[in-house]
Amino acid sequence: MAFEKKVTITNETGLHARPASQFVKKADKFKSKIEIVFGEKEVNAKSIMGVMSLGISQGTEIILKAEGEDEEEAINKLESFIKTEMEE
Repeated sequence: MAFEKKVTITNETGLHARPASQFVKKADKFKSKIEIVFGEKEVNAKSIMGVMSLGISQGTEIILKAEGEDEEEAINKLESFIKTEMEE
Protein backbone atom coordinates (compact mmCIF):
# COMPACT_ATOMS: atom_id res chain seq x y z
CA MET A 1 0.00 0.00 0.00
CA ALA A 2 1.32 3.46 -0.90
CA PHE A 3 1.98 6.28 1.53
CA GLU A 4 1.02 9.78 0.37
CA LYS A 5 0.80 13.38 1.53
CA LYS A 6 -0.48 16.66 0.13
CA VAL A 7 2.20 19.34 0.05
CA THR A 8 2.05 22.99 -1.02
CA ILE A 9 5.04 24.36 -2.93
CA THR A 10 6.29 27.46 -1.10
CA ASN A 11 9.44 28.14 -3.12
CA GLU A 12 9.13 31.45 -5.03
CA THR A 13 10.10 29.90 -8.36
CA GLY A 14 8.10 26.72 -7.86
CA LEU A 15 9.55 23.36 -8.83
CA HIS A 16 11.62 24.45 -11.85
CA ALA A 17 15.26 23.97 -12.93
CA ARG A 18 17.49 24.09 -9.82
CA PRO A 19 14.82 23.24 -7.22
CA ALA A 20 13.55 20.39 -9.42
CA SER A 21 17.09 19.06 -9.76
CA GLN A 22 17.60 19.20 -6.00
CA PHE A 23 14.26 17.46 -5.42
CA VAL A 24 15.05 14.66 -7.89
CA LYS A 25 18.48 14.06 -6.30
CA LYS A 26 16.82 13.82 -2.89
CA ALA A 27 14.09 11.46 -4.17
CA ASP A 28 16.68 9.26 -5.87
CA LYS A 29 18.23 8.39 -2.50
CA PHE A 30 15.20 6.29 -1.56
CA LYS A 31 14.44 2.74 -2.68
CA SER A 32 10.68 3.28 -2.93
CA LYS A 33 8.89 4.18 -6.14
CA ILE A 34 8.05 7.88 -5.67
CA GLU A 35 5.58 9.88 -7.74
CA ILE A 36 4.27 13.42 -7.86
CA VAL A 37 0.58 13.82 -8.61
CA PHE A 38 -0.50 17.21 -9.96
CA GLY A 39 -4.02 17.46 -11.32
CA GLU A 40 -4.54 14.62 -13.78
CA LYS A 41 -0.79 14.05 -14.23
CA GLU A 42 1.37 11.60 -12.32
CA VAL A 43 5.14 11.50 -12.88
CA ASN A 44 8.17 9.69 -11.53
CA ALA A 45 9.68 11.97 -8.87
CA LYS A 46 13.13 10.61 -9.76
CA SER A 47 12.89 11.95 -13.33
CA ILE A 48 14.00 15.55 -13.85
CA MET A 49 12.11 15.75 -17.15
CA GLY A 50 8.97 14.36 -15.55
CA VAL A 51 9.10 16.78 -12.62
CA MET A 52 9.81 19.80 -14.81
CA SER A 53 7.06 18.83 -17.28
CA LEU A 54 4.47 19.48 -14.57
CA GLY A 55 5.21 23.23 -14.49
CA ILE A 56 4.62 23.44 -10.74
CA SER A 57 4.55 27.03 -9.47
CA GLN A 58 4.54 28.61 -6.01
CA GLY A 59 1.34 27.96 -4.08
CA THR A 60 0.55 24.79 -6.03
CA GLU A 61 -0.68 21.78 -4.07
CA ILE A 62 0.77 18.44 -5.12
CA ILE A 63 0.53 14.91 -3.78
CA LEU A 64 3.72 13.03 -3.02
CA LYS A 65 3.16 9.29 -3.24
CA ALA A 66 5.62 6.50 -2.45
CA GLU A 67 5.44 2.74 -2.43
CA GLY A 68 8.18 0.50 -1.08
CA GLU A 69 10.25 -0.35 1.95
CA ASP A 70 11.12 3.25 2.89
CA GLU A 71 7.94 4.93 1.61
CA GLU A 72 6.98 6.79 4.79
CA GLU A 73 10.51 8.08 5.42
CA ALA A 74 10.81 9.14 1.77
CA ILE A 75 7.61 11.20 1.81
CA ASN A 76 8.35 12.79 5.18
CA LYS A 77 11.90 13.77 4.13
CA LEU A 78 10.74 15.12 0.75
CA GLU A 79 7.97 17.11 2.42
CA SER A 80 10.50 18.60 4.83
CA PHE A 81 12.84 19.38 1.94
CA ILE A 82 10.08 21.23 0.07
CA LYS A 83 9.09 23.23 3.14
CA THR A 84 12.53 24.15 4.49
CA GLU A 85 15.51 23.33 2.27
CA MET A 86 14.59 23.92 -1.35
CA GLU A 87 16.64 26.73 -2.92
CA GLU A 88 15.43 29.30 -5.42
